Amino acid sequence: MDTPTPPPRESSPVTDASALLVLAMLADARLPTGAHAHSAGLEPAVQAGLLTPAASPDVPPSHATPDWIALSRPTGVPTGVPTGVPTGVPTGVPTGVPTRGLAGVASHPTPGVRVRSSHRTRDSIALSRGRGGGEDVGRVPALAATRLRTVTATEAGAAVVARHRWLDRRDLAPVEDAWAARTPSPAVRDATRRLGRGYLRLALALWPDELAGAFAPGSAPPRPLVAGAIGAVAGLDALQVALLVGYDDVQTIASAALKLTPLDPATTTRWVLDLHPAVAAMAADVAHLTDPDDIPSAGAPMTDAWAQAHARTTRRLFHG
Repeated sequence: MDTPTPPPRESSPVTDASALLVLAMLADARLPTGAHAHSAGLEPAVQAGLLTPAASPDVPPSHATPDWIALSRPTGVPTGVPTGVPTGVPTGVPTGVPTRGLAGVASHPTPGVRVRSSHRTRDSIALSRGRGGGEDVGRVPALAATRLRTVTATEAGAAVVARHRWLDRRDLAPVEDAWAARTPSPAVRDATRRLGRGYLRLALALWPDELAGAFAPGSAPPRPLVAGAIGAVAGLDALQVALLVGYDDVQTIASAALKLTPLDPATTTRWVLDLHPAVAAMAADVAHLTDPDDIPSAGAPMTDAWAQAHARTTRRLFHG
């Protein structure tokens, strides 16, 4: 005799106000999940030369780098064309973000990592050689905007699908497999699992009955899976789960920037505010997902290369 299939779980019956309060709590940078030890890829990028001053205009052309690192631009983000980027290349930099030129990182690679690329795309953020002096901090929000289109979209999509499958009482393993297949860097996967352990520890303390048996003891599920399960038991809808993942990534970069370079906290907060439309657009793009095969898979090869180099160095503040 076949065992009857258990009915789908129901999302917690919470009011709109309660759900918003839970969302605000989970998005709070003070949440004890260990996120303060991560930079969402910013420190690896900085070590690879993201903020390196632009070359002097007096440098002969033979000594200037011809390299481009073209990263996909998030849709729905107002753009401004920074100095040094060829005409016709959208940048994806939010309005209000200082853009003195997204100077290239390819001429200052981390030892052992090749970052040379001749790839160009019309719809891209181009980290090219620019003009100016000092650290070009305007590249920080540009990096965050790029991640929203690539790495973060993958994590948000995985979280949304994990929420759906959790409510449907289906195995989360296919979601983890799909996320891992779209995250080729071992260093990035390791950092995401570290965050997942922190999220899971907190979640089991806050919702012990609802999440009992959700993950094997001692396991290290990636953050998207845990975020999806938390969203399900806390009464968050799919869009709110995606917004949480997107906002957390942007806020993590902004917070890490304050530790990596001298900045006014109001400046980084302005970056986060200007990136809200990009976060909302990304969340809307993935909120309808229910199938692991449909999780976004836009690649970010330079992010992966930077993360791998960062994992090998002992001079770092963050796990990744």
